[in-house]
Amino acid sequence: MGFSILGLILSVAVLAPNLILLLARSHGAAPTRVPLPLTVLERAGQALCLVVPAITEPGAIGWWWLIAVAAAWVAYLVFWARYLGSDRDVARLYEPWGRLPVPGAVFPVLALLAGALWLGSPWIAASAVVLAAGHVPSALLIAQSVRRPS
Repeated sequence: MGFSILGLILSVAVLAPNLILLLARSHGAAPTRVPLPLTVLERAGQALCLVVPAITEPGAIGWWWLIAVAAAWVAYLVFWARYLGSDRDVARLYEPWGRLPVPGAVFPVLALLAGALWLGSPWIAASAVVLAAGHVPSALLIAQSVRRPS
């Protein structure tokens, strides 16, 4: 344990784009209620992914993994740009991207998992898995309820 500036940068970079929802609210609301256990897992994962990277000293740094972190992070930013460039309908947040059913839930998890490999931290990886366990199924449930008919 100990402070990690690289971990702090990772967690802020990955989670900060979510602040867009405070500034550019969606039109409409997701009609699905997410089951409480998934909500708890998702919130716990968010908290862990914000805190754990910053308080975990890096292990053996794998600099090549920084490329994977950057690729997932840039894809996540493109996802948000797509949302901001639209009418900001809530359904836009849950539209598939190619074969990826919920990119807004998958890209941050991928960035954090790659970050765990970059910083050599099983604790960051475990935090990302908790986030994935709540965030991805929750997003899939909401996506099913907001998808427009083809």
